[in-house]
Amino acid sequence: MKYSAENIENIIYRYLPEEEGYPVSCIRAMNYAYKAGGKRLRPMMMRMCYDMYADEADGVIERFMAAIEMIHTYSLIHDDLPALDNDDLRRGRPTVHKAFGEDMAILAGDGLLNYAFETAAGAFAIRPGDVSVENAFAVLAAKPGIYGMIGGQTLDVEKTGESLSSDELVYIYENKTAALIEAAMMIGAYLGGAAAEDIERIQKIAVCVGMAFQVQDDILDIEGEQEVLGKPVCSDEKNDKYTYATIYGLDKAKEYVETKSMEAYELIKALDAKHDEAKQALMELTVKLIHRNR
Repeated sequence: MKYSAENIENIIYRYLPEEEGYPVSCIRAMNYAYKAGGKRLRPMMMRMCYDMYADEADGVIERFMAAIEMIHTYSLIHDDLPALDNDDLRRGRPTVHKAFGEDMAILAGDGLLNYAFETAAGAFAIRPGDVSVENAFAVLAAKPGIYGMIGGQTLDVEKTGESLSSDELVYIYENKTAALIEAAMMIGAYLGGAAAEDIERIQKIAVCVGMAFQVQDDILDIEGEQEVLGKPVCSDEKNDKYTYATIYGLDKAKEYVETKSMEAYELIKALDAKHDEAKQALMELTVKLIHRNR
């Protein structure tokens, strides 16, 4: 399948740094984390949004696909550190700080974040003067930052062990999780040549998908299986964190996941996409995510 995780990996792995030279220890840790598997959801959705509007792919979209997954991987490395979630397993393998040491895990996360922008910056040479590349790069820089993912993670860390207001819970989820999905989908749409009104709609779709995705994560942390998830369950309870599922209960959480996912589905359906195959794939993925078990 065009949008399988395997096909996405065949693209994004081309942009990894070679394991050589004095920084080889850091590079090995970076590549270890990047090649640990996973759904590859963000570069996959980026490519779907691109393919809805573009007639053919080029190295520009590939570079941004690799970059968004580098940023996502860096965030996971740092999330797993003892100072944050203190997890020993990620995708069925020892986390980076367990496999390479805490010092190298910090550097590997920093390395992936920086290398993401180095990789994406290569797009300027492929399409010099292209405003869509400039817009995509601006989104890549903003959404993972203090007014996006880092902002959500900050409040999440500060409120550990404390009850959350509904506004605080929404802020954490919209930023900690949804912001990177927004980045992926908006970048794909920008680079594919989507109209401004469709990019605005795609951002709303991404928020719905991101919120549903995080609440499904909450559910799986309670009733998922470690062997399937590839990481410990009940980590939210271990880390004394309040989630949608613990505040409102599993039934309400499952209802929320379905409602937000179907809201996204209907918004995708209404898009004026140029290529229906990619649009259909995005709709199918949105429904599939409702009942994911990992």
